[in-house]
Amino acid sequence: MAEPQPQHQQPPSPRREIVTGVPRGTRRRPPAHTPARSEISEQTTLGATYVRALMRSQLRAGLGALGALALLVGTLPVLLALPRSASGPLVWVALGLVVYPVMWLIARWYVTRAERNEADFTGLVMDPAEAPGSHQRPG
Repeated sequence: MAEPQPQHQQPPSPRREIVTGVPRGTRRRPPAHTPARSEISEQTTLGATYVRALMRSQLRAGLGALGALALLVGTLPVLLALPRSASGPLVWVALGLVVYPVMWLIARWYVTRAERNEADFTGLVMDPAEAPGSHQRPG
């Protein structure tokens, strides 16, 4: 009885494939979470919470500025109620040199605070891929 001779066959070499897709680093992946902008535009509960948070922070800034202004203006009648001999030119100094610069500082603080609140809100709502400066120029 003759045994069959084992034949030595080499396995076929793997086929070489060329990948022509977009490199992994440049592919845009969908965000891991739904951007807040869509939550707001779709008027979901989360979107309403974002908007309420912005409104509350703006209200706090406005009430803070109003309180500081009321404190400033509220002290003027006390100053004007002083006897004329005791107050003298103090009334004019308070009205001309103190009140307006302090009012300007309060207004400036309020505007800066409101802009910061809006910038924080915009940063929360923007998709990170659309952030300014994230776009690469080709070349």
